[in-house]
Amino acid sequence: MHCYIVPPYLLRRIARLAPESLQPAAEAARRALVRTAGLSRTRRAKVQLLSAAAPAPALPGAAQLPGPQAVPGPAGWPELAPERLISDARHTGRLPGQRVRGEGDPAAADPAANEAYDGLGSTFELFARAYGRNSLDDAGEVLRATVHYGQDYDNAFWNGTRMVFGDGDGQIFRRFTGSLSVIGHELTHGVTQYTANLAYRGQPGALNESVSDVFAALVEQYARRQTAAEASWLIGAGLFTDRVNGVALRSLKEPGTAYDDEVLGKDPQPGTMAGYVRTADDYGGVHVNSGIPNRAFALLALRLGGYAWERAGLIWYDALIGPEVGAQTDFAGFARATESAAVKRYGRESEEHAALAAAWAQVGIMD
Repeated sequence: MHCYIVPPYLLRRIARLAPESLQPAAEAARRALVRTAGLSRTRRAKVQLLSAAAPAPALPGAAQLPGPQAVPGPAGWPELAPERLISDARHTGRLPGQRVRGEGDPAAADPAANEAYDGLGSTFELFARAYGRNSLDDAGEVLRATVHYGQDYDNAFWNGTRMVFGDGDGQIFRRFTGSLSVIGHELTHGVTQYTANLAYRGQPGALNESVSDVFAALVEQYARRQTAAEASWLIGAGLFTDRVNGVALRSLKEPGTAYDDEVLGKDPQPGTMAGYVRTADDYGGVHVNSGIPNRAFALLALRLGGYAWERAGLIWYDALIGPEVGAQTDFAGFARATESAAVKRYGRESEEHAALAAAWAQVGIMD
């Protein structure tokens, strides 16, 4: 499954509603939609072929981490070092592209390659230092990324083995390597792939998207050493050009407020189950309904205060890698898993457990 940062409904609006002055953006959106559909068909065909022939093989595997640097974790944890590999598609659709920077190499002449390299490092650093996780698969998997994919490609995605970045159309979207939260989001799809492996449809799919948003926000907050109160809680801040009336693709703290624009429309994310969207579009609304668990996490982190990657993040991470969350887990099931995680780590009478219950209740998932 290819997991994209920009949902298809936004690209369709750009393709359909952009005025004459934004026709280059409209054309770029149309190309992105065609390419996205083609990638999805190719991926499904490969999966079907593998399933018919044999069991599917296992998938291979702004604070900066300059060079081959060990990342010290909490006391008693081993030091972990990232291995990064950046390639350049040179505005084609061919992957992986030409190697432009590897682990420990000096900075490239290309800003996009350096942004990707640094963003992969920041994501590795959060998971290593906060959770003791050694890369996406917890076994030191190489972090791979390709920049300059396609022609003015309006998206970034995780394809099961690597991150892929477009440059944006320059009218609505800037280059996607410029947002650390985009990088953290897409790489977290890899962590989910190796842990809960949440199905990409309906509530499990919305949880898949939400988990990526949560840890993307934590990657950015960790890199900036921001407390929950200081953080923006935005995903994709800085992606939009000045032509767009919006600040980001999504807001964890206030779903539905990230943008309100003539071309893009209004951010459709609900913040409670009362606004849950039932739709067949976008795999059952995975980019829309993710706003509900997103808000639950932000509420928990803000109630607890301090650094969100600590207590709130540990509860979410424990639930994600624990036995209660699997491919078909829905919102209620994930809430129960976080409750179990909070009780196990902090106790039933703890501040953390009380704050968690209040957060889920406020979004309409737990009484």
